Amino acid sequence: MQSSIRPLRSVLYVPAANEKAMAKSGALDCDGVVYDLEDAVAPGAKAQAREALKAYFDANPTSGKQRIIRINSGGTEWGAEDFRAAVACRPEAILLPKVEHPQTILDAAAELDRLGLDDVQIWAMIETPLAIVNIRDIARLGKMAGSRLECFVIGTNDLAKETGVPLPLGRSTLKHWLLQVVIHARAFGLQVLDGVFNDFGDQDGFEAECAEGAVMGFDGKTLIHPAQIAVANQAFAPSPFAIAEAERIVLAYGQPENANKGVITIDGKMVERLHLDIARKTLAKAG
Repeated sequence: MQSSIRPLRSVLYVPAANEKAMAKSGALDCDGVVYDLEDAVAPGAKAQAREALKAYFDANPTSGKQRIIRINSGGTEWGAEDFRAAVACRPEAILLPKVEHPQTILDAAAELDRLGLDDVQIWAMIETPLAIVNIRDIARLGKMAGSRLECFVIGTNDLAKETGVPLPLGRSTLKHWLLQVVIHARAFGLQVLDGVFNDFGDQDGFEAECAEGAVMGFDGKTLIHPAQIAVANQAFAPSPFAIAEAERIVLAYGQPENANKGVITIDGKMVERLHLDIARKTLAKAG
C-alpha cells in the first residue's frame, strides 16, 4: 500500500554500472532516481554493477529524493542476486520488471517481510500485453495491507515491442492501454509514472509528450537524461491556480466550525470532503 504521497514529477533512470552518473545523481533536481540493474546493464557487467551500487549506497546512506532500484526479474539468472543487492542498499523501493501477475509482488513483499525491512516499498513495471490484461488484479494490491505496492511505471518501449505495434510520435497506438493503467492506479490508490521519451535531443517532442502525460493523469515521467528534468518538473507540477484553490480548501476545513462537516461552501461553491483529500494530494505534489 502507498505509504505516503510524495512528488514524483521526474524520475531519472541511472545505470548502476555508471559510477560517475551515480555520483552526480544526488545533486540533480529530479524527484526520484531509479538505479538500474536491468536493461541499462549488459549481461557481462551485472556483477560489477551490483558492487558499484552497494558502494554508492554505503557512501551515501541518505538522500533528499526517492531512490529506487530496478532489478532483473526472478526468472532470470541475475534476479536473485539483484534482489539481495537491492535489499542490502535499503532504497525507498525496489522496482520489479515485467510484472504480469499479483503473485510476483506478493512474493517480493513476503521476502521483505521475512527480512524485516518494513520501510522498503515495491514498484511494478507495466510493460507487457499480459500486464495490461491483468491490470485490475495487479492494481488491487494497492488496497491490500502488506502488499507494499506503491507505484506503477509504464514501459512504453517494451509494451510497443511486445505487442508489435509501432510507437509513433504522439503514441496514438498506446493511449488506450496507458489510460487503462492510469484509471486502475487511481482506483486503488497507486501512483503511476509515464514511460520514457527516447530522443532526448528533441526538446519540442519531449515537452509535448510531458504535457500529454499530465493531461492523461500520470503523476510524473521516467527520464533517460538529466536535461529532461526541468521540463518534467514543470509539466507535472500543479498550476498556481490549483495550488491556491487547494490551500483555500485545506484552510477552510481547518476552521473549528467546519471540522466535522461533510460539505461546506467556499466562494459560493459547494465543497465536499473528497475535495479536501484531493487538495491535500495537490499540495503534497507541489512539495
